[in-house]
Amino acid sequence: MLRTVLSKPFLADAGLLILRVFTGVLLIHHGYEKLANIENFADAFVRPLHLPFPITLSYIAAFSEIGGSWLIITGLLTRFGALAIFGTISVAIYHAIVTSGFNIYLLELLGLYVGAAVAILAVGPGRFAIDELILRRFDPDVRSQTDRLEAAFASTERATGNSSTSVVPDGVS
Repeated sequence: MLRTVLSKPFLADAGLLILRVFTGVLLIHHGYEKLANIENFADAFVRPLHLPFPITLSYIAAFSEIGGSWLIITGLLTRFGALAIFGTISVAIYHAIVTSGFNIYLLELLGLYVGAAVAILAVGPGRFAIDELILRRFDPDVRSQTDRLEAAFASTERATGNSSTSVVPDGVS
């Protein structure tokens, strides 16, 4: 029972849910602030980078933060939302470095946002996401296959008496 409660899948999925919700909730207001005064944002952040179409790019940045945040909060198209956030925050990091150098006070929050986006991109949304519900609806056998593989590995570990033994098929290094 204790192993079930403390097992990696549940805690990993709960951790991903917390990461997704906190990142999205804390980031979403940045997008709404951009929309509140888009011309000011374009003048302060886009034009100094000499990028074309500063107003259009400002709207893209605002909507990618708002839309990306909602996507990662709900877990719907989560990796797409994380990619949108990663792209926007990457440009923000570039802007911070170009205008202020390596100022840790400007880069620390941006670094946390980009780290969270990369983690979500790499790992996915976890079980507590709409993406997972959709996957289960259209391919319900996926979870049972995973459970069977985990049970097979657990029985192999019990049979050998060594929990650190890894099984590598022939011909694989």
